[in-house]
Amino acid sequence: MARSRGLSFARAAPELAAATRDWLKRLKHEKRYSKHTLDAYARDIDALYTFLSDHVGGELGFGELKDLRVADFRAWLTSRTLSKKKYANSSSARAISSVRSFFRYLDREGILSNPAVDHVKSPKLPKVAPRPIKASEALYLIDNAEHDASEPWVAARNVAVLMLLYGCGLRIAEALSLTRAEAPEGDTITITGKGRKQRMVPLLPAVRDAVAAYIAACPHALAPAGPLFVGVRCGPLHPRIVQGLIQKLRPLLGLPETATPHALRHSFATHLLAGGGDLRTIQELLGHASLSTTQRYTAVDAKKLLDVYDKAHPRAKG
Repeated sequence: MARSRGLSFARAAPELAAATRDWLKRLKHEKRYSKHTLDAYARDIDALYTFLSDHVGGELGFGELKDLRVADFRAWLTSRTLSKKKYANSSSARAISSVRSFFRYLDREGILSNPAVDHVKSPKLPKVAPRPIKASEALYLIDNAEHDASEPWVAARNVAVLMLLYGCGLRIAEALSLTRAEAPEGDTITITGKGRKQRMVPLLPAVRDAVAAYIAACPHALAPAGPLFVGVRCGPLHPRIVQGLIQKLRPLLGLPETATPHALRHSFATHLLAGGGDLRTIQELLGHASLSTTQRYTAVDAKKLLDVYDKAHPRAKG
């Protein structure tokens, strides 16, 4: 959260800084936003305060926020575009979303109301289809996950993590947030995803066996409520370790740059679709709140679907 990142909202008056921290606490406890999201929201608001403070020439308070016009918000977004940091449109889109959320909070609390922020257009984002890798490439990654492991148990851990990503379609954060007590042992695994929503995912024997092999090899005592996957010093395994592993493997195995931990999740969905899985089922397995998110995979596998249509539809032959 803001405090953990060292953000004090120094350009804001004390009462505004306090309100900002209260808003972040609400997001944490009521919306159950992840620490990563809270950090991003805090940075976005702090950046806005810095820009506006320079803009108005002094400390920022509720009065200044209430008087902001659409042009002021646009000037802030433009400053991001011209910044040396070269913010991507996706970053600026999230930033304006953060600001809208905060202003709505201020409105609900009766602190101030400023509808101008709702009239600011977010940067347009291209609709990018997920970029999975081939089934053979996914298996190739898993088969070589033991590469450069410092110890045999680390190799077993790496295999288990990648198996969960590809075999169950988990987000990397979901896999690494599993506790020892949540280690898969039966035919299904319960996953807590975004917004603390839970879903049940079928468990392949190969995935279950990979996790069991890691647990048996791990030299550290894994507390039931502690992390299932740990680093060499017994702390929670960081996503960067998994990302770094795949980054090392890509050139060695001749895999494309699209081969990432998240690509394994995309591949899980795409390969299910290609095998005849229906979108509703895949939506449930992935934990997507909206079917429209899952429908992006139809674009990935459009050629496969057209081939099926040409072979199966009675009108396809003319």
